Amino acid sequence: MVQDVSASDGALSATEPEGRDAGAALVARLEAVPFSRWHMRARIVMGSATFFDAFDALSLAFVLPILSRLWHLSAAEIGYLISASYIGQLAGALIFGQLAEKFGRVRSAAAAVAIMSVMSLVCILAANFASLFLCRLVQGIGVGGEMPVAAAYVSELSRAQGRGRFFLLYEMIFPVGLMMAGQTGAWIVPLYGWQIMFLIGGIPGLVICLLVLRLPESPRWLIAHGRLAAAERIVEEVEASTPERRPPATRLVRALAAEPQESRWRELLSPVFRRRTLVVWALWATAFLITNSLNNWMPTLYRDVYGLALPQALRAASLTNVAQVAVLLVCAFVIDRIGRRNWMVAAFALGAVLLGVLSVTADGVAEVMVLATLSYGVIGSCNAVVYLYTPEIYPTRLRAIGTGLATSWLRLASAVGPTLVGFLVTEGGIALVFTLFGGVGILGALAATQMIETRGRQLEEIAA
Repeated sequence: MVQDVSASDGALSATEPEGRDAGAALVARLEAVPFSRWHMRARIVMGSATFFDAFDALSLAFVLPILSRLWHLSAAEIGYLISASYIGQLAGALIFGQLAEKFGRVRSAAAAVAIMSVMSLVCILAANFASLFLCRLVQGIGVGGEMPVAAAYVSELSRAQGRGRFFLLYEMIFPVGLMMAGQTGAWIVPLYGWQIMFLIGGIPGLVICLLVLRLPESPRWLIAHGRLAAAERIVEEVEASTPERRPPATRLVRALAAEPQESRWRELLSPVFRRRTLVVWALWATAFLITNSLNNWMPTLYRDVYGLALPQALRAASLTNVAQVAVLLVCAFVIDRIGRRNWMVAAFALGAVLLGVLSVTADGVAEVMVLATLSYGVIGSCNAVVYLYTPEIYPTRLRAIGTGLATSWLRLASAVGPTLVGFLVTEGGIALVFTLFGGVGILGALAATQMIETRGRQLEEIAA
C-alpha cells in the first residue's frame, strides 16, 4: 500500500536534538539490515519501471528504418525525431526531480511511468513526421522523469556495504530493456509493422505504474522531512524481512538525519558541491553523447550506409545492447572492490581507443559491427555507474533534484548527438563521426579522474 507521508505523521522540528538523534538511529537500523526479500521486491518493481523506460526510449530507433522510407524522411528529420524524446526527457528530469523532493520518490516515479506509457500508445496514432515528433516530445517527459527518481529511491534503500552491486543489478535492467527493444524490433517490426513497438511499450507500463504506487516510500526521504513515525514503520518492515543484522560499515552520521530543509538546485553549485557537480555533469554528457547517438543511429546506418537488409541491420544494431549487458554484469560484481573512479577512467579510455581504431576502419561493415559493439558495451557501462555515483554524492534533500539535473546533461547530449551525427554523415562521412566520439571518450576519462570515491561509505557520510 502507498505509505502515509503526511506532514503530521511523526514530524519533528529540525531544531529538536531528539529528532536528529531519532533520525540518525533509524538510518543506523536501516544500515544494519542486509539485503533481503524486502529490498529485492522494491528493486524488481522499480526495475520493471526502468525496463520500460529503456524500452520506450529506444523503440524509435527500430522503427526509423521503416519510417525513413515510408515517410521519405531526410537525415536531418531522422535526427530531429531522435532528439525530440531527449528534449522532453530534459524537461521531465528537471520537473520530476523537484517533485520527488517535495512529494516523495514513489508518487513521482509512478506519475512519470504513467505519462511515458500513455504516450507510447498515442504514438501508434501518429501519421506523419510532425505528429510523431510531438508524441515523442511529450513521452520524453515521462521517460526523463522516471530514471533519476528511481535511481535516488534505489540508492536510498541501499546499505553502504554492497551498494554498488545492489544498485547495478537494478540498473542493469535498463540495458536489458534496451536489449529487449533491439531484439523485439529486429524480429517483430518486419513482421507486424512499426506500431507494434509502441504497443508493447505502453500496455505493460500501465500495470507497472500501479505496482510502483504500492511500494513503500524511501525511509531516508521521510527522515529528511521529519516524518519519523512513518519512516520507523517502514524500517520495522525491513527488519522483519530477515533476522540477520550486520554492523553499519561506517560511523553514524547524525547531522543530516531528521533535518528537513528546502531543496534548491542552486545549492548544487555552492562551494560545498560545485566540484562534484561539474564533474558529474561532464560524465553524463560525454558518456551519453556517445552511447545514445550510436544506439539511435546504428540501425539506420547499417541499412542506409552499409546496405544491409532491414532484418540484418536491426539484428546487428541490437548486438550493442547485448554487449552492454555482458560488460555491466562484470561491473556489478567488481565495482565495490575496484571503485567507481577506477572503473570509469578505464572504461572511458578503452572505449576511446576502440572508437579511434574504428575511425580508420569505418569502410568495412564487419569491422564496424565488432568495434562499434565493443566500444558501446564498454562506455555503456559508464552510463550505469554514473547513475550509481550521482545519487551517492548528494544529501537526501538534494538527491533527486541533483540526479535529475545531472541527467539533463544526458538529455542535452542525446538531443545534440543524433542531430550532429546526421550532419556529419552528410557532410564528412561516417569516419568523422567515430573520430568525434573517440575524442569525447578521452574527455570523459579526464573527467572521471576527478571523481570522489564512494565505495563502502554511508550516504550520509559522503554528503557530510
